[in-house]
Amino acid sequence: MYKIVIPLLLWLAVTTAACAQVITGAERTSEYLPLLKGKRVALLVNQTAILGNTHLVDSLLKLHVNIQKIFSPEHGFRGNADAGEKVGNAKDERTGLPIVSLYGKHRKADAADLEDVDVLIFDIQDVGARFYTYISSLQELMESAAENHKPLIVLDRPNPNGHYVDGPVLLDTSLRSFVGMQAIPIVHGMTVGEYAKMLNGEKWLKNGVDCDLTVVTCQHYDHHTYYQLPVKPSPNLPNMAAIYLYPSTCLFEGTALSLGRGTDLPFQVFGHPSYPKNLYSFTPHSTPGAKEPPLKDRTCYGYNLTGTPAAVRKEMNDRVQLKWLIQAYRLFPEKDKFFIPFFNKLAGNTILQQQIKKGLSEAEIRKSWEPALTQFKTTRKKYLLYAE
Repeated sequence: MYKIVIPLLLWLAVTTAACAQVITGAERTSEYLPLLKGKRVALLVNQTAILGNTHLVDSLLKLHVNIQKIFSPEHGFRGNADAGEKVGNAKDERTGLPIVSLYGKHRKADAADLEDVDVLIFDIQDVGARFYTYISSLQELMESAAENHKPLIVLDRPNPNGHYVDGPVLLDTSLRSFVGMQAIPIVHGMTVGEYAKMLNGEKWLKNGVDCDLTVVTCQHYDHHTYYQLPVKPSPNLPNMAAIYLYPSTCLFEGTALSLGRGTDLPFQVFGHPSYPKNLYSFTPHSTPGAKEPPLKDRTCYGYNLTGTPAAVRKEMNDRVQLKWLIQAYRLFPEKDKFFIPFFNKLAGNTILQQQIKKGLSEAEIRKSWEPALTQFKTTRKKYLLYAE
């Protein structure tokens, strides 16, 4: 599907070199260690919270930081649980620290969780999509911090999809959920540090509380810096191609199709057993991180979108691509069974589904997004920490 040409290879070489120069917030220890001195610390982290070649927790313990506990998000502290899988409290085998799960029924740290804590740290690699739940965990941690008068330090990391803003804005409050808590587009174009500032500044936290927030910024990063993630951010985003495709292909989670969970190419393929058998084929199986994937053990026929990171990023063209979803709907034999209710939560409205059913073109659909997108972009500019 993609042709690798010399300019793209040159671009990849240059941007990979730029990536090597990025210094994450976690690496800037001189900026935040003084804030931890003599304090009891809790961290909301997962496997992406690394400092050099070691986990942030291990690094801070070696620096004699008094860590009381670890809070974990969706997928757990080690990042190997399925999407949506219940993750309970546990003890970290390596350090002996208690792990308190903030995913499931107990999503928000309460007074009991924080009674032995003086300061909180958030350090999780995000991928810049509204329905990627780490920013929902960030919001609820900020609310907990504010309500219990605890300062919060966000150790910022680059957003691999931070070079554009696109998609429908979630305006229908009845569709707000953990996969979309605020009136932002599918691709918000902000780092978690910038988004945290927006949550505070726009008074979006529950009851308008204000979080005592410190953001330790990245260095040598702007919104067009290519950043190769050193650790996969969740089980089904194994590479940069998947991360670039995710804001568009995640919409297939709200359909009857498989998008490759349980294969080597999650979020990079889509298909269904009813499609023509001359198309690309794949069969989802139970795998770590996808124990019960949609259409498990059934051969699906469809399309393979993957390629080199540079080729996929070029194909995305700084947009949420609807062409694959529109094509999949047209090809699906039982139109009334294509969408499932979850689709509207991912889209952030009930309109997109109807637009596709009516046969509107991608250009017509995109035009309906423009007023809310323009307003969001204006608001976003107030909170940017890095050049565009």
